[in-house]
Amino acid sequence: MDISIVLEFLVILFCLLVGAHYGGFALGLIGGVGVLIFTFVFHLQPGKPPIDVLLTIMAVLGCASVLQTAGGLNVMMRFAEKILRRHPKQITLLAPLTTWSLTVMCGTGHVVYTMFPIIYDIAIKKGIRPERPMAVASIASQIGICASPVSVAVVSMVAILGRSQGIDGHPVSLIEVLSVGMPATLCGVIVAALWSMRRGKDLDKDPVFQAKLQDPEQKAYIYGESSTLLDKVFPKEAYWATWIFFAAIGAVVLLGAFPGLRPVLGEVGKAKPLSMNLAIQMMMLSAGAVILMFCKVRPQEIPNGTVFKAGMVAVISIFGVAWMADTVFEAHFELLKNSLAGVVATQPWTYAIVLFIVSKLVNSQAAAIAAIAPIGVSLGVDPKIMVAFLPAAYGYFILPTYASDLACIGFDRSGTTRIGKFVINHSFIIPGLIGVGTGCLVGWLIVKALF
Repeated sequence: MDISIVLEFLVILFCLLVGAHYGGFALGLIGGVGVLIFTFVFHLQPGKPPIDVLLTIMAVLGCASVLQTAGGLNVMMRFAEKILRRHPKQITLLAPLTTWSLTVMCGTGHVVYTMFPIIYDIAIKKGIRPERPMAVASIASQIGICASPVSVAVVSMVAILGRSQGIDGHPVSLIEVLSVGMPATLCGVIVAALWSMRRGKDLDKDPVFQAKLQDPEQKAYIYGESSTLLDKVFPKEAYWATWIFFAAIGAVVLLGAFPGLRPVLGEVGKAKPLSMNLAIQMMMLSAGAVILMFCKVRPQEIPNGTVFKAGMVAVISIFGVAWMADTVFEAHFELLKNSLAGVVATQPWTYAIVLFIVSKLVNSQAAAIAAIAPIGVSLGVDPKIMVAFLPAAYGYFILPTYASDLACIGFDRSGTTRIGKFVINHSFIIPGLIGVGTGCLVGWLIVKALF
């Protein structure tokens, strides 16, 4: 292998590490620095940014941001809280199922922040070690991204696989991705939750926790005031926004399941149904417009929401990272194909390992998919395998540096959800490995059975 290729991959690794250090937004910007270096120093032809992926992401982001501003997300979370408070003894199982479901419906794991104090309040008042439901709830909120029809990661995967030979000669559809991603990640969440039910010492047998209770101030802090959405009153427009959003998701799913519902466009003899990328974009933008016009949304407040901010970070990071990776890969496509195609073909699990590691480096499932999935398509990785191993795109729990994990630690006033002395031995590592591992295994079994 030429020394220049080694140097180029070292540049990619350096950019990923530096970008991860400064955060997701910086990751995209530093990806641009990588493209600059490859073009001006190594004289490589700049690659192609994933424009179709970015446009789909922006359409979904626009709709979800308007929904949050209208109060629709709070409506969903209050309904989730009602379920949890009716069955407090089962909080360790129900909490992750709730956060997984919210992510599937909303397309983002950031909805979990409002649920953390509610989960903590239920657990501590019931004498349940808060680490048990809270850590796995954080994991579930992120792995659910691989099961959402409107998540950035899933729409990116559909867009990328739409350019491949697909399954049995037809492009991979949204329904096929969800038919694997939903049951696979749900099984991963359930197994991780069942393991979590017995993790750590019970609070009455935990000497560290009992020592904290000896201090009246600590005890008051730990048991504190209850956090709830049940006493909140939402305007009727918030409920309208929720139903409009669900209707748009239903329309997207129907168009993906039944291509005949999409208009056939193009010249005679070359006409094809409207692509799902464009269908998703149209439906999401239209739903966002309807919510904006009929649900009393203040447009100036939309950019202030957490969904909009997190989504724009994802757009910038995907833009830079995917552009940088494509620049190097396209320049050395034949060499890499000859070197790696055989390994990937005979040992397809290596694709999952690479996706998992890159996800940790870039701290984003969507960015990892945007960087690795096109390479998998180019190398001839079976699309079935790529769909089966979609849960491997969630690898950023390995180190407790992601926002949801840090927030989870902060909301657990008992201190049971924590980062260990060796950093790697934190509260999320085992539930995460169980969830992703089970998800990949179940995904592989589903693909083998159905496709």
